[in-house]
Amino acid sequence: MNEMAPLGADVLPAGVRGRFVDGINGLRVHVLEAGWETPGRPCVLLLHGFPEIAYSWRKVMPALAAVGYHVLAPDQRGYGRTTGWDANYDGDLGSFRLLNLARDALGVLSAFGHRSAAAVVGHDFGASVAAWCALVRPDVFRAMVLMSAPFAGPPAVPFGTADSPAPGPAGPSIHDDLAALDRPRKHYQWYYSTRDANADMWRAPQGVHDFLRAYFHQKSADWTDNKPFPLKAWTASELAQLPTYYVMDRDRTMAETVAPEMPSPEHVAACRWLTETELAVYSGEYGRVGFQGGLQWYRCRTSGRFNGELELFAGRTIDVPSRFIAGASDWGIHQTPGALEKMRTQACTRMDGVHLIDSAGHWVQQEQPDAVNGLLLDFLATQR
Repeated sequence: MNEMAPLGADVLPAGVRGRFVDGINGLRVHVLEAGWETPGRPCVLLLHGFPEIAYSWRKVMPALAAVGYHVLAPDQRGYGRTTGWDANYDGDLGSFRLLNLARDALGVLSAFGHRSAAAVVGHDFGASVAAWCALVRPDVFRAMVLMSAPFAGPPAVPFGTADSPAPGPAGPSIHDDLAALDRPRKHYQWYYSTRDANADMWRAPQGVHDFLRAYFHQKSADWTDNKPFPLKAWTASELAQLPTYYVMDRDRTMAETVAPEMPSPEHVAACRWLTETELAVYSGEYGRVGFQGGLQWYRCRTSGRFNGELELFAGRTIDVPSRFIAGASDWGIHQTPGALEKMRTQACTRMDGVHLIDSAGHWVQQEQPDAVNGLLLDFLATQR
């Protein structure tokens, strides 16, 4: 990965700048910043998901800065112009585990001279990092907003097993069951964990730009087949109701999965929430570095390799003020059955509301930024 300049004024909105900060948990972090002109402002930290970068917050940062916040949005470990991470599939997977990603977030705050954040805001996989930040360091991350991905709490430790040992796994796995369906399927997170997934997308036959266009389109409210509803259980028959960008056809790559849903040139030209110029920022970054950095996060999750250290927090709740925001057309809020309700009733003790925004899918802060900004500003105003 060749060293590059930060994102510049040619692609960033007025009042937002890109810069590099060295020495953050072994990284040289590319950070977008707004509201830097006035010292002493409270900080809001924004954490993006996959396949995004800090640029996904471009429509949020000016609104937060305008009411007096110092706003920081890093390219997280594995993404964009941040360097110092291992892009090798056989490299250091442990550096991408959730507690180390939370350590990255703490490092960003500290580097900018903040001992606390007024709020940490996470979207998609960034919501998982934001949740762990708030769970582990509530003294630092004093409020939390999650977008598009519910947090159901830490993994449990086996309980009451001294005289009644917990049963081991019985029967076929969920993956065997998905593969055995009449229409054989596979779960996208386990596909993302395979050695081939990076090349499948980085070297997609349609090219990175068109792959991302189709992927962003199919997970947005623009794709009219996104009509989500709660699933009853983590079973193959229930999961098979998810769109194929979540539960894929067994023998298709992700690039092949989304290709048939590539929007027409007329639709692309009319798409105001993600113009071709804006998409080119994403495709330029992923075309340069590939997808493996982000895919390492999925490998940490699906392998279960780092669950042990997360189990240290079994039973602990998030006790800072919290809010959840998502698109009403986002299947992501239902992809793990029961997670949304568990977040609302158990995992977060001060969850003030779940807000589902009309005419928005998975990319809620890009598709409907005015509605998202209104909810963020309202939430932050109650914390001051």
